[in-house]
Amino acid sequence: MSITREIGAHYTPGKGTLFTVWAPAAAQVDVVLKDNDNIIPLQREAFGYWTALSEETGPGARYTFQLDEEVERPDPASHFQPDGVHEPSAVVDHTSFGWTDKNWKPLPLEQYIVYELHVGTFSEEGTFQGVIDKLPELVDLGITAIEIMPVAAFPGGRNWGYDGVYPSAVQESYGGPEGLKKLVDACHAAGIAVVLDVVYNHLGPEGNYLNEFGPYFTDKYNTPWGKALNFDDAHSDHVRNFFMQNALLWLRDYHIDALRLDAVHAILDTGAKHLLQDLQEQVEHLEKQLNRHFILIAESDLNDVRLINPREKGGFGLAAQWSDDFHHAVHALLTGEDSGYYSDFGKLEQLQKVLQHGFVYDGLYSEHRKRTFGSDPTANPARQFVVCSQNHDQVGNRMLGERLTKLIPYDMLKVAAGLVLLSPFTPMLFMGEEYGEENPFLYFVSHSDKDLVEAVRKGRKEEFSSFAWQGEAPDPQSEETFNQSKLQRSYEYSEKHRQLRDFYKALIQLRKSAPALARPDKTRLHVSADSHTQVLHLIHSGESPYLYALFNINNQPQKTSVVKEVGASWKLVLGSDESRYGGAGKDLPKELSAGQEIELPAASVTVFQSNIIL
Repeated sequence: MSITREIGAHYTPGKGTLFTVWAPAAAQVDVVLKDNDNIIPLQREAFGYWTALSEETGPGARYTFQLDEEVERPDPASHFQPDGVHEPSAVVDHTSFGWTDKNWKPLPLEQYIVYELHVGTFSEEGTFQGVIDKLPELVDLGITAIEIMPVAAFPGGRNWGYDGVYPSAVQESYGGPEGLKKLVDACHAAGIAVVLDVVYNHLGPEGNYLNEFGPYFTDKYNTPWGKALNFDDAHSDHVRNFFMQNALLWLRDYHIDALRLDAVHAILDTGAKHLLQDLQEQVEHLEKQLNRHFILIAESDLNDVRLINPREKGGFGLAAQWSDDFHHAVHALLTGEDSGYYSDFGKLEQLQKVLQHGFVYDGLYSEHRKRTFGSDPTANPARQFVVCSQNHDQVGNRMLGERLTKLIPYDMLKVAAGLVLLSPFTPMLFMGEEYGEENPFLYFVSHSDKDLVEAVRKGRKEEFSSFAWQGEAPDPQSEETFNQSKLQRSYEYSEKHRQLRDFYKALIQLRKSAPALARPDKTRLHVSADSHTQVLHLIHSGESPYLYALFNINNQPQKTSVVKEVGASWKLVLGSDESRYGGAGKDLPKELSAGQEIELPAASVTVFQSNIIL
């Protein structure tokens, strides 16, 4: 585990504020206190750190760092940018918030039912308080964890969050540090864990002054965003520390339960100890200090189980990773789309394989990538794979931001829900999918640099070139693009949308209450499929009573026979075709036995439970 050092402005009641910044090439560094124009010289210490204690400086004080008596910049490790990314930083007091979550017990990953949301578009207010006000909806739905898209300070008031330039500063327009703490505290009071999306693979372009302080970037690698962050070149120890301190800040001072690590395949590090392993070790050290469990989840495009394998097996030891293969297998099969990366998917047997193992491409040749791809996830527990049928990337990186609601029939939306929530993996929903939100989720920014805005527009068009999408991409800079992406909550006035939400509720309740789904086990999962009828059989036989889900991924009714491998009689517990869920209400047998034939409604999921405890 690497040595860490606190950086930024750290306030201690009764002692004042300790300022620390890494600027190895500077000959002089000062703190400029903007409230009274006082200048405090910093003392140089080992490795180019500069530090000084100001006993008079307290919470809310605005300050900048001045380099060599010439340039003034905000603090790279700022905890708050109240006036925007180009303006002075503010001192934050992390000791005074009135936390009420001392009895909160972090949930094990097996109990996570994740709901991904974007603070700016989840509520009309677009704030942390707006999310707090809607928490009763999520509790009613059965959600056990929210995943918040990045809240690190970004330019303007509209952004997905991946253009953040101060990783430790909470976006002012959302409610700042106090607002985020209130949200986490409210979530814990409601029994909901909080996952925060963090970005350690790049920083946004506008307001990014890091290179003026030190060699935060390296020419060794090229990335889609330009120079790579310096995680393995000269002086990289201190760049790594910068991001380690960020992760510890969220977990320690904001009581965040888990971090979702954005696009870790773009974290370029060939050192003996990869940044991700280093980070996991730092988090484990914090766990011991606080006697509290934390979870790290990677988003990865690599299908590489080294991320989640234990260190004794040569892995990095992370808790989980997203399975893009699961999403692509579901999406391509249900929509019929076959361009871009969907060209590698679209077969029912691929869905069967991903349900059984976690990846489709586990060392197979990928036609889209033109190379052999992936590693074998068979030995990894199901909980280690986070799966979804929609998320911010897969919806928002479509040219028109269409959700599945616009791409497949209503009844097939319930099939998608069943595939996610009845899978053995950690399920994740994208805000609004539970009732069939019809507004798109588009890409939006609010940059102030005209050249940058034009570059973003051009870049988005180039991104879509490999897909067969028709139309004109909405302008990311337009406020209308942002407003179009806000949730309508149509289930409040539309019976059809309310019925879909009720089906999601029923699935979630089943997942929570059925012993076979409480601790899903891939090794006790039976998956079979008939590509002719497009019927898939999924049996959870880990704990009694067993669950048997029949998916008809066909727009016509289909006949199938109950498998004989798991000998039991089965009683009906849930059907997407029930009229209360907006279905046709076709009569189904209340009980089934091994080998019995059943006709499944078109585009449906039907769930049975074993009659006897086995």
